[in-house]
Amino acid sequence: MHVKDIPQIEKLSIPEKILLAEDLWDNISSEESAIPVPQSHIAELNKRLAKHKSGSGELLSLDELRARIELRK
Repeated sequence: MHVKDIPQIEKLSIPEKILLAEDLWDNISSEESAIPVPQSHIAELNKRLAKHKSGSGELLSLDELRARIELRK
């Protein structure tokens, strides 16, 4: 389904479309058990948790994190 398939949506203003998108997302997220989590995401989370628990992860201060983010821009 696409926006063009529902003419009423195309007629909405941008703020109205944003509110509609938020409402749709709230509706979807209220049934989060119906949203499957890909196995690759579970594997990545488990890998990161294991790294954290082993103490081998690198912790950054907020300033260091901000600096790294700025470098990527």
